[in-house]
Amino acid sequence: MGEYHQKIDEKGRVTIPAKIRYELGESFVITRGLDGCLFIYPKTVWEKIVTKYQQLPNVKDARNFMRFFLSGAMTLDFDKQGRINIASPLIKYANLQKDCVVIGVGERLEIWSLDNWNNFINENEDSLSEIADNLFTQI
Repeated sequence: MGEYHQKIDEKGRVTIPAKIRYELGESFVITRGLDGCLFIYPKTVWEKIVTKYQQLPNVKDARNFMRFFLSGAMTLDFDKQGRINIASPLIKYANLQKDCVVIGVGERLEIWSLDNWNNFINENEDSLSEIADNLFTQI
């Protein structure tokens, strides 16, 4: 959980807050996410996701999504300063520049460029109450 405003340096390094590092473990997976951000999963969660994807039917939509999602995936670990080093194709995909936002979303982290995050909030803020009503009245 949480929202953390961080900086990404010229080498693609981002510090992950200590309380999140503990929950991720020593080694984890980063990949292209949806909506223009990056997803980070603990290895145990990642393995479950891959197992589910392997059970999808061999149809065009499943193949295309797997190509998108799995081709960008890589295993990372933290350096001594608690930073991760994001590969340039992922930086480009998420439009990461100097300011970025790390958010906790259930079993994953998301990394957003500050501009994309602010746009997401501004575009969705008015409809979130209605979305919540629709989602949670079905429970």
